[in-house]
Amino acid sequence: MSSPDGTEPPDRPAEPAASGAEPRIEDLVDTTGPASVHFETLTDEHDDGARPAAPEPEQSKEKLELGPVGHLGDRLFSGLARGSGGLVVAIVAFVGIFLLALAIPSLADNKSSFLFSRIWEPGGAEPRFGIAALFYTTVISSIIAMLIAVPIAIGVALFVTYYAPKRLAAPVAHAVDLLAAVPSIIYGLWGILFFAPILRPVINGLSTALGWIPLFDKPPGDNVGVVFTASVVLAIMILPVVTAISREIFAQTPISHREGALALGSTKWEMIRMAVLPYGRSGVTSAAMLGLGRALGETVAVLIILSVPNGNDPWNSSIFAGGETFASKIANNAAEFDSPEKTGAYIAAGLVLFVVTFLVNSAARLIVARSAPGAKRPKRNRRAGTTAAAEGASS
Repeated sequence: MSSPDGTEPPDRPAEPAASGAEPRIEDLVDTTGPASVHFETLTDEHDDGARPAAPEPEQSKEKLELGPVGHLGDRLFSGLARGSGGLVVAIVAFVGIFLLALAIPSLADNKSSFLFSRIWEPGGAEPRFGIAALFYTTVISSIIAMLIAVPIAIGVALFVTYYAPKRLAAPVAHAVDLLAAVPSIIYGLWGILFFAPILRPVINGLSTALGWIPLFDKPPGDNVGVVFTASVVLAIMILPVVTAISREIFAQTPISHREGALALGSTKWEMIRMAVLPYGRSGVTSAAMLGLGRALGETVAVLIILSVPNGNDPWNSSIFAGGETFASKIANNAAEFDSPEKTGAYIAAGLVLFVVTFLVNSAARLIVARSAPGAKRPKRNRRAGTTAAAEGASS
């Protein structure tokens, strides 16, 4: 600015900086040379000691030494678990090898078809024996037992889990579980003496309505110890196993699935149909396969109930006739194990039962693995030739 008389005022001398005051940026700029800022000086003067000191070279070169991973208890438990699993596999393999080694000599001397013949004459100079009748009776009685027991078990499990009040659910669950504690011989005596006469009207009604089917044709005679009666008793015997496992699986359905279905306006049955049953499909399949294994191998109850057909009578495929299963045949003729040839014939029948049970359990494992959540493969797009998952990822 100019002075009142119009002359320029003289340059104002620079005020000396106060002692101890922070330097200004103008003072740090060298006006005589190229413009540069002494940042190192500025940084050193403004450093308040909060910056961490650099680590010493000796400390940075040291390595962190870790102790041994795992403890003695963990290693012992891991070893015992592995040993238990290996022991079970070894026992199963040993049983199979034992049965096969003792059955091969008798199978080699057999003069009849072992798989397709219904003749059972293991003694003599020319032994003849086949398992066709035994296989049929074992399989058909187990299938009928499954058809009766599995729907009832699922219904009882759903009732105890989602419908019954707590005061009633616990007694019903305990009563069903107690059925598994009843010995097989009690089931056999109860079935032949008390339950078989009750089933006579049912047998007469089914044979009258469906008698034109060979499976339901009632032969003449006293229809008491028949395959149908044994199948119903087997259904009662496997009912606790299927019910207990199904009940536990249904109770573990995530609450978010159930409440989400109810929040969308579903009824209780719709919630069970859309949330509970799909979640418990694999568990129910496992329970059914365990029950099937119990039905295939049951011995004492079936031995007491089934009437053994006469060897001279023609074979009858009706479920209202008598018969023998693998287990009942072996148990009923244990007194004939007086020679290696006869013993090998019955052991060969036991080997077939062993293989059938093994295949049933293997099929159950495959079904459970395929029906487990997240195990389904994405569907292929037939037009594009790519999977639906790949299309979603590309989009």
